[in-house]
Amino acid sequence: MTAQFGPHRWSPSPHTAAHTDAYRGAEVAVRDLRGARVVDSDLTGARIVDSTLVDVELSGYVERLRVNGIDVTAYVEAELDRLHPERVQLRGVQDADGFRAAWQTVERLWADDVARAERLPEAARSERVAGEWSFAETLQHLVFITDSWVSRTVLDEERPFHPLALPQTAYAPGDAAALGMQLAADPTWDEVLEARAGRQQVVRDVLADLTDRDLGRECLRTPAPGYPDGGRPVWECLSVLLEEEIEHRRYAVRDLAVLEARLTA
Repeated sequence: MTAQFGPHRWSPSPHTAAHTDAYRGAEVAVRDLRGARVVDSDLTGARIVDSTLVDVELSGYVERLRVNGIDVTAYVEAELDRLHPERVQLRGVQDADGFRAAWQTVERLWADDVARAERLPEAARSERVAGEWSFAETLQHLVFITDSWVSRTVLDEERPFHPLALPQTAYAPGDAAALGMQLAADPTWDEVLEARAGRQQVVRDVLADLTDRDLGRECLRTPAPGYPDGGRPVWECLSVLLEEEIEHRRYAVRDLAVLEARLTA
């Protein structure tokens, strides 16, 4: 059973405010947008015409992206696969053994990244680069991902959320608090690592007993309150977990390089 991935993983949070369609179809003409920042937005069908794009960064779910008439999507995907071969491994998952092997790869990579982060000053591990989550916050978010897509779905636990779990930015703070998450917490590095290690063990335990037959079992509980209702097979839940681990790691190591460069400048 090959893991299938699509744009649903990048869809807006279920808690996105109702007024977010206020700019749908808007036209911005002859404006200085230098330094503008667009976050967690749907730009499907957007057109940027006769404009100057220098030092521009795009990240997210990308499909049919044309630059000066050339579709660069395949090139970008191929380059990402070259730089991050774990993406290719995940796409090739066919069975329970494949999920176990992919998770071992993810754990190995993150272990190296944590060791790399620990060579930085402690404050740097909590420093945000260009407004993105810090390395520590990324680990907290992956705690939330495990709680959502493994403990709540696969294990059918109603309230598995760790107090230090960090949901997506658009998730309603009140809802997060009701689930036991403490968004205002300021944990130490060791506390973050402890929470992360505990959730990694949860995944190991699930995968240890996983069989090919288990992959098709339907999980009836949503990943978190506010997500669309409907069952999800075990294989899909584990695929989302692994993809989240891989994609967030990509951003984390990008920002680690920035922090390391600052120390040697």
